[in-house]
Amino acid sequence: MQRQKLINYLGILFLFISSIFYGQKTELQFKKILDSTYSKNQDAIGIMIHVEAPDKNISWTYAVGSADKSGKVEIDKNQPVLIASNTKTYLSATILKLVENKKLQLNQSITNVISEKTKKLLLKSGYNLDKMTVRNLLSHTSGITDYVTDSYFSFVGKNPDHQWTRDEQIRLAMKTAKPLEPGKTFVYGDINYLLLSEIIEKKTGKSFYIAIRDLLDFKKLNLNATWFVDLEKKPANALTLAHQYSSTYDWDSFELNHSWDLYGGGGLASTTKDLALFFQYLFEGKIIKDKKILSQIYTYRNPRDANNNYCLGLYNFPSFHGNKGYYHGGWWGTDVMYLPELNTTISVFTLLKEKRDLNPEISHQIINALKEK
Repeated sequence: MQRQKLINYLGILFLFISSIFYGQKTELQFKKILDSTYSKNQDAIGIMIHVEAPDKNISWTYAVGSADKSGKVEIDKNQPVLIASNTKTYLSATILKLVENKKLQLNQSITNVISEKTKKLLLKSGYNLDKMTVRNLLSHTSGITDYVTDSYFSFVGKNPDHQWTRDEQIRLAMKTAKPLEPGKTFVYGDINYLLLSEIIEKKTGKSFYIAIRDLLDFKKLNLNATWFVDLEKKPANALTLAHQYSSTYDWDSFELNHSWDLYGGGGLASTTKDLALFFQYLFEGKIIKDKKILSQIYTYRNPRDANNNYCLGLYNFPSFHGNKGYYHGGWWGTDVMYLPELNTTISVFTLLKEKRDLNPEISHQIINALKEK
C-alpha cells in the first residue's frame, strides 16, 4: 500500500516537473519568435505579448523594442497602452452581466433604456427605436450612422487638444444620419457602444466606467492595470503608458486628447497580461456564470455573410489557421484572441499601428509552438 502511494506520488511529481520543463522550453520558443520578428521589423517601435495557457502551465509576458520613437527608453513588458476598440468586449460582457442579473434583456427595445436627450435626438433623426434592440447595438446592426468618419479623423488631427463629450459625439452622428432598418445590415460603428454605455448608466445608476469595473469585478480578478483613461485615476502600481503611433495620420497617442475615443467604443488602457486574463476569465465562466448567456457573446447574428463574423462585442473566427478563435482588435494596433480548443488567450500589441499585421503572424507562430510537444 505504501509502495503504491509512493509510485503515485512520484508519477504526479514527474508530471509536474515535466509540465514546468515543457512550459520553460515553450516560452523560450515564444521569445525567439518575438525577437526574430522584431529584428526584421524594428520600425514597429515596440511589440508586446502575453500568452495565457493554463492547461500547459504557461502565463508568459514579454516585450521587445522601445517605449517611444526616440529609442532611448526600453519598453517594459508590463507597460499599459490604449486598447481602443478592445474596450467593446468589456462593454458587451457588462451588458450580458446585466442580463444575467435580470436587469436587462437582449431583445428589448432601446426606447426606454437610453437617456431622454439621446432618445429625442434619435427620433428627430428618423430612427425607429421601437424596432432597435440592445442586441442590435451589440452586434452593430442598429442601422445608426456612425460619427467616426474621414472628416472626424481630419478634425481630430487638426484639433488634437479638443475635449470631446459623449453627447457631442452622439450629436455629430445625428448630423449625417441615414437610418437603416435595424437587424438588416452590419455596419461597424462606435456610436452603438456609446449608446450601450448610456444603457449601463441607466440600469445601474452609476457612471458607466464605474459600473463596468464593479460588474466585471476587476478587483476580484486582479485586473490591476486596467482603467478608463482620464475618467479614472491611473492605478497606483500601473506603469506609464507606452507611446502608440500612426504613420498614416502622423499621430502620437501622447499628443491627442484621449476623449476622441473614450466613451465605450474605446477608452480603456491595459497591459497585454490584463487583457489576456480578462478574455481567459470571461470564457472560463468566471465573469458570466450562466453558460447560455455567455454563449451569446460568440454566437453569430443575422445578417451574416462571408465578410461578417461579428457577434456581440467580438468576432468569431471559425478558422484562424485551422483554429477556432474569439477575437477583437483596437485601432492603435492591439489584438487579443481566445482559442477555445486550446483554452489559450494570446494578446499582442504593436506600437506602430501600420505594423499590426505582425500581430496575427506572431499569434500563428505562438499557436504552432504551443501545439508542438
